[in-house]
Amino acid sequence: MNMSSQENINREDPCTVDSEFRYSLFTVSYSIIFVIGFLANSYVLWVFAKVYPSKRLSEIKILMINLTVADLLFLVTLPLWIVYYNYKGDWIMPEFLCNLAGCFFFINTYCSVAFLGVISYNRYQAVTRPVETAQSTARVKAICISTCVWILIFFSSLYFLIFPGTNQIQTADGHNYTRCFEGYNTENRDPVAAIHFLLIAAFFLVFLLILVCNLVIFKTLVIQSVQARQSAEMKRRALYMVATVLGVFVICFVPHHIVHGPWTLTVLRLWHEKDCGFRQTLNDAHQVTLCIMSTNCMLDPIIYCFLTKKFRKHLSERIQSMRRTRKFSRNTTETNIDATLSLRDKQAATFDL
Repeated sequence: MNMSSQENINREDPCTVDSEFRYSLFTVSYSIIFVIGFLANSYVLWVFAKVYPSKRLSEIKILMINLTVADLLFLVTLPLWIVYYNYKGDWIMPEFLCNLAGCFFFINTYCSVAFLGVISYNRYQAVTRPVETAQSTARVKAICISTCVWILIFFSSLYFLIFPGTNQIQTADGHNYTRCFEGYNTENRDPVAAIHFLLIAAFFLVFLLILVCNLVIFKTLVIQSVQARQSAEMKRRALYMVATVLGVFVICFVPHHIVHGPWTLTVLRLWHEKDCGFRQTLNDAHQVTLCIMSTNCMLDPIIYCFLTKKFRKHLSERIQSMRRTRKFSRNTTETNIDATLSLRDKQAATFDL
């Protein structure tokens, strides 16, 4: 969560660290992410519900639906964060909503990481062992894996629901603010640091899995001989999928988890405690990477375009339908204008007579 190293973590803190730009940054970016992400992910769920019968969902489609649900859980709480940052980091809403928002943020982040990892491994098996993958009970396996991911992440997120998420601070100008998941208890900083570095280690293990799987997929597809045009098209889409999954993961998640470790140490004052300039710079970087990580809710739907043929077909048909409707509307307008001008010409000719 966005636990900015605020001035009142402890009265003995030698540094006053806050990133003022984050209030405008998150208000604007979260508003854009909410509109685009909510529409895109809602449309994805609608397409899956309309196009695919529930009993015929494949393993990859079940995983994608779970990824979409994880994104929507975070997106529905974005209005709360928009209000929070619009009020300069003052939580004016009921306290339980802070707990809920923090919980859903954590669930979205690590469910997205987990499901992108499982999707990459699924595609790796489909490319390297297509016969065994086709013969396996993939649907049951996908349901079991998804259930395990949700249970694991949910129990890991209970901290955000059980413990108080808000704390009161007073800024240098004398204003009182209610922060939401900002600041750590420095009395228990060693266990807190250990938990955060455990999450970071788990993240980079999943990142290593995704990197290896997608590189093997890329190598396998490149060395395969392509004879038919249709096979070439499938190969091209598969390579785009590899690039998209890696791109989403590297752009959205890697920068934050690189910065998060050192930032945690400085907030807990285990490292560079008195170097206020360094702590400010690191805090600024943490805010930016946190904002970038939230864009995964908008980028995840792009992956679906390269993974499912029916989804691409349905989206393409909708775009073509919109273009035809727009063209028909434009032609109708032009016809009406021509008819009006023709009628005026006739009226003028009659008047001249």
